[in-house]
Amino acid sequence: MPISLFRRKTEEPSRSPAAAPRRRPTPRPQVPESYEPAEPVVLTDDPLRLFLEQGRYGIVLAHREAWAAQPGIEEVCRAATAAIDERFALVPEGFASLPQTVDDHPGCPETDVEVQSFLLALDPVTQAEFQLFVDAGGYQNLDLWPEDIWPHIIDFKDLTGRPGPRYWREGRHDRRLADHPVVGVCFYEAQAYVRWAGFRLPDEAEWQMAASWRIRSSANTLRRYPWGDALDTGKCNIWASGVGRTVPVTAYESGAAPNGVRQLIGNVWEWTASDFSVVDAEGNPVVGDMLMKSIRGGAFDTYFPAQATSCFRTGLAALARTHNVGFRAAMDLGGR
Repeated sequence: MPISLFRRKTEEPSRSPAAAPRRRPTPRPQVPESYEPAEPVVLTDDPLRLFLEQGRYGIVLAHREAWAAQPGIEEVCRAATAAIDERFALVPEGFASLPQTVDDHPGCPETDVEVQSFLLALDPVTQAEFQLFVDAGGYQNLDLWPEDIWPHIIDFKDLTGRPGPRYWREGRHDRRLADHPVVGVCFYEAQAYVRWAGFRLPDEAEWQMAASWRIRSSANTLRRYPWGDALDTGKCNIWASGVGRTVPVTAYESGAAPNGVRQLIGNVWEWTASDFSVVDAEGNPVVGDMLMKSIRGGAFDTYFPAQATSCFRTGLAALARTHNVGFRAAMDLGGR
């Protein structure tokens, strides 16, 4: 794709010499000084309906045939299907052009990737949703984690040493942030959650396809943002929006993609399933000490708008647990 088309220069408005410079908002900590731990959720004793209450809809449908003899399985499967229809949106087939150089300069090498239709969650995973995974013993279920990561799981603790995201306390999220995206989780924690729920992480090309809406058509269009080609800080939560912290995952409805997927730009960066690989100006691979995974979309504290677009690529160490990176679930069409 012609990157230069999406790097148009705009004239800066004139400013009086006496005008005060705009002050940058100061990002607030994800964990406020006061803390209101979320109350434990009382769940059903029915093993099948428990999956529904935990949001593990993909698991229900994946085991439909194995559980065919279980009482009420048809009703539970219908409920799981309805929940997926409500919480996921179809991303049509298309393709993504992934820049291969660090500086993403105009005319740089790109890799075109075909993207098949798939389902993508309307919203990132919330603190409250991740709490159900923690309460269910997700950190103790080794089947959810790659074997070579087992020695690292002991380090996946909150501020008080309990298993959970980095900024929680006593294994609980702050109830005031229940509908905010979960942060302070590394790639492997995100991956474990989606496996537990019966979903997966989108790969990098799928994420870009969803954000750029480069569907297969004669128009061959590509959007710089899910809502169009012009930055609008009223449609996303980045530094220039002036919020300075995460917001609920359902905020910025006007910034959604055509299929209703929200916050692909801003609020939090999102883990993808893809390794992050790029080359320098001479074509030499850029290699780090640790495995890097692709993160996309920008966050509430992304200062440079050029980094919060549908096509900007960057990566993060897979074990990093930062204050501004979350994730969302994806699903193959055949899984529902």
